[in-house]
Amino acid sequence: MIKIHSSEITPEHVYLSRRQFLQGMGLVAGHALLTACGARTSPPPAGDSALPTSSATDELGNALTPFDAVTGYNNFYEFTLRKEGVARLTKDFVTEPWTVTVDGLVSQPRTFGMEELLKFTQEERVYRMRCVEAWAMVIPWQGFPLAQLLKAMEPLSSARYVQFETLYDPESMPGQKDKSFPWPYVEGLRLDEALHDLTLLSTGLYGQTLLPQNGAPLRLVVPWKYGFKSIKSIVKITLTEAQPTTLWMAAGPTEYGFWANVNPKVDHPRWSQATERRIGENKRVETLFFNGYADEVADLYPDLDKRSWYY
Repeated sequence: MIKIHSSEITPEHVYLSRRQFLQGMGLVAGHALLTACGARTSPPPAGDSALPTSSATDELGNALTPFDAVTGYNNFYEFTLRKEGVARLTKDFVTEPWTVTVDGLVSQPRTFGMEELLKFTQEERVYRMRCVEAWAMVIPWQGFPLAQLLKAMEPLSSARYVQFETLYDPESMPGQKDKSFPWPYVEGLRLDEALHDLTLLSTGLYGQTLLPQNGAPLRLVVPWKYGFKSIKSIVKITLTEAQPTTLWMAAGPTEYGFWANVNPKVDHPRWSQATERRIGENKRVETLFFNGYADEVADLYPDLDKRSWYY
């Protein structure tokens, strides 16, 4: 069994103040990872409107992570620091009705209901997901390219970045009462990253609507970046001229930065990024540059050698 050390899941300033608490959790991978033995590899039956899961692997031949693991092993600090506790704590999280405001440097700012966003053509994308904590999954997402939404809003020529914001509701999301983090959760992309075809707004996974623990009803998926960039439960998207200060940049500025591109040659200050634990497989594999999407996205970063993942 591989021990998930408490030092591997939070910024150092939070980790040091919570070491005793986290050690008491006993975060042992053998218990929490819901390995393939006995775990479902496909979801329970979904409604007629759901997209079927059409592939058992990604384009590199990696097997899909079991459905029970994808929905049972989650980071969602708005609810808890415990991955295995998220599903229980989010089961009553209300995601209907839900609106998403798109504003800032756009010609057509507006607020969408989820029913309007679901009118964008939904498609399945099987992506690798690499967490900064050095674990990984292969997930069949359902959703639509973020570029479709942004182009409809007609970005102004001054727009350079896209800022995303999660719902702020401490009564529904008790983890937001923790003052160690600068809530609400904020993330950001450069505009060309946001417009890249791989960048997805996800409305579901494994052929069914997103569950709360996976970021319902709308989350970002950016497969070549570490998972903390893929913000959950989005309520606001703002186009800006200035680079946003994200939650993790503010919480751990010496450890987490804006770019967060997966790079096996650049270690986190407290652990190696050279390999990753594939959830459900009980093995470590080598981490791929840009999480295996270098052919598609490397041209976005001509000066990559100067942009280590934490800058």
